[in-house]
Amino acid sequence: MSYSPIFVAGHRGLVGSAVVRALESRGDARIIVRSRSELDLTDQAAVRGFMDQARPKAVILAAAKVGGIHANNAFPAEFIWNNSIIQCNVIDAAWRAGVEKFVFLGSSCIYPKFAPQPMREEHLLTGELEPTNQWYAVAKIAGIKICQAYRRQYGFNAVSLMPTNLYGPGDNFDLENSHVLPALLRRFHEAKMAKAPSVAVWGTGNAMREFLHVDDLARAVLHCMDHYDEEQFINVGAGQEVTIRQLAEMVARVVGFTGELVFDVSRPDGTPRKLLDASRLTALGWKPSIPLEEGIAGTYRWYLDHLESMRTRRDFGGA
Repeated sequence: MSYSPIFVAGHRGLVGSAVVRALESRGDARIIVRSRSELDLTDQAAVRGFMDQARPKAVILAAAKVGGIHANNAFPAEFIWNNSIIQCNVIDAAWRAGVEKFVFLGSSCIYPKFAPQPMREEHLLTGELEPTNQWYAVAKIAGIKICQAYRRQYGFNAVSLMPTNLYGPGDNFDLENSHVLPALLRRFHEAKMAKAPSVAVWGTGNAMREFLHVDDLARAVLHCMDHYDEEQFINVGAGQEVTIRQLAEMVARVVGFTGELVFDVSRPDGTPRKLLDASRLTALGWKPSIPLEEGIAGTYRWYLDHLESMRTRRDFGGA
């Protein structure tokens, strides 16, 4: 990799920490990181000043406000404002500072609720978004378009990757604001420890989801740093999907919970199906390597190893 130093924005979160691990394992670039207390990415002047001083050759934007259905519904203004302003500040400051390669990370929630399956990049903006995460989705769509606009007008080498549902070490395990997989891991663990007879799972269990280990995503990021320079954003997916019922059964098996699964149909399912077509990326030579159940088991081990430290925080967030 010819880009060094590399600034990883959001290095303490699920995605950013995985990218840092992947970069460290390669050992061919100096990594620049800043905590939230050191650099407020919503402060335009601060971000411009940092870029001018640090002069990274590449930037990977993994910083974002993220969460599950409840969090998106409860904090719509925070989701759209924080993500939009962070993207605008970091992309613009990176271009002004002469950054040679910029990687923007979005989400598969950018696609319409009833997009054809599997979802291809050209399905963007062909239908209405899923209402429960539209605020985050609109911000991420704007991020894609900002990257494309800066490429067209200024020749800025910005590429955008849209990963599917992610999980892994460093995830957010807060029961109200996390995504489905870490929430299930925590819920089943606590039920096991309490010897509870059952665990409630949101929705009907029929919605289908695709899950990608965050270390596989990190490898995709580095692969695209080396091998992708196009305006078209590109999907990053595992190519397989499971129902939420199958996922819950898998998590229960990994945790060792033997009680009953009760599906709370009063809770929303969200988008009925979300499977990405990642053929553009696989044609470049990347493919995922961590099977879902193996990845869940590793994530559960991480959760157990960090349980005490997480209890000292306000919630179980990983960022």
